[in-house]
Amino acid sequence: MSDTIDIYSDRGQLLESNVNIKDLAPTRNKAIQKIIMDTKRSVAVNLGAIEKSLATGAMGGARKMILGRSLNYNLVENHAAIVDAVKKLVEVDEGDGTVVKALAGGKQILVQVPEARLRYAADSTVSLTVTAAAFTQAILDTYQTDMYDSMVVKGACWGSYPQTVGMTGSPIKAIIDIPANNEGLGYSLRNITSNHVAAITKRNAMNAAALSSIFEQTGIFEMGGAVGDFERHQLLGLAYQGLNANNLVYDMVKENGKAGTIGTVIESTVGRAIEDGVISVDKVGASGYKFYKANDVAKWNAYAAAGTLAATLVNAGASRAAQDVAATMLYFNDILEKETGLPGTDYGKLQGASVGFSFFSHSIYGGGGPGIFNGNHVVTRHSRGFAMPCVSAACALDAGTQMFTIESTSAIIGDVFGTIDEFREPIKAVAGAI
Repeated sequence: MSDTIDIYSDRGQLLESNVNIKDLAPTRNKAIQKIIMDTKRSVAVNLGAIEKSLATGAMGGARKMILGRSLNYNLVENHAAIVDAVKKLVEVDEGDGTVVKALAGGKQILVQVPEARLRYAADSTVSLTVTAAAFTQAILDTYQTDMYDSMVVKGACWGSYPQTVGMTGSPIKAIIDIPANNEGLGYSLRNITSNHVAAITKRNAMNAAALSSIFEQTGIFEMGGAVGDFERHQLLGLAYQGLNANNLVYDMVKENGKAGTIGTVIESTVGRAIEDGVISVDKVGASGYKFYKANDVAKWNAYAAAGTLAATLVNAGASRAAQDVAATMLYFNDILEKETGLPGTDYGKLQGASVGFSFFSHSIYGGGGPGIFNGNHVVTRHSRGFAMPCVSAACALDAGTQMFTIESTSAIIGDVFGTIDEFREPIKAVAGAI
């Protein structure tokens, strides 16, 4: 079977032809490498929130207020001086790639620490810590804060750290969570919540799936899950589910978008797999039931993953509700297995994860919603990168039905990181880097 694909955009337009899937690997593709590096070195700073925290004495979270301790600093109005001071503190050498950029009239600041700071660090938390320290120092110097009020500035920037390792209440945010919250080795890039991804891609469902797939599959590479034969398995999944290889996802959504169901997307998936020679009839039972065989097992998995995403886009797109995604992932693959006699996506692991997903997100437990899930979660971690692209796409299509909306969890992440082209339009970026 050929491992050469064509990459199509979220609008069904051909972007790049005859792409070897090996050129999509994070070890080779320059756009993916830039996305991952920018993920590790980029921080969103809510300067307006720091100003408010100083004025109200609310540090480490809105409910943690120190009465009588307030500083009326015009940080947003004076953001140019703050930006200049922070850049001098963060950069290692002049021209080293350090970015300190004001957005929304100075209310928000994008900080990208130089790669030199990541090279000496054991993990990406250096971006958070250096940025928090730089803003603390810049504010102290700009306003000549004395030693008695310096801890107020520190609290406004750092949140509850070191009392809370995650810097609770800090207005300084990275995309990825701290490594201390990881489920296991190599999970850092999989701990990015689906609401964040949907916000960054400006609610474009296919770009949300693509960015999520890049994070998930790069995480699989990091944890050693894409070594040897498994590399092709994961890269085919990235290509067909994440990057709309051969326009497969787009075609199936277009075919079923108007009046389709999960069942009709299954028909489209199986029909396309037969047409492309990925599967074929192995034998016919006495009842006339057709048992299929996979002529290429890894590619069948990729088609099943693409079909799962297409079904999610059709179903969540119709209801405009992210809550559909758990049931869609579950029953698409359950029925697909019964239709073909072949394993569903990820050899059943996606289907199994979906059962727990529905319980944890909105069933008896009801403790959250799809938007706050990530691939590092105890439920979704069991799928090797194929669940979260569907979840992120569903969140992009959600019209406000979640308890935890994108606006409440990811507004600043979307506003700041959405200004970076590779994050906002990852399919186009990856194709352009071939």
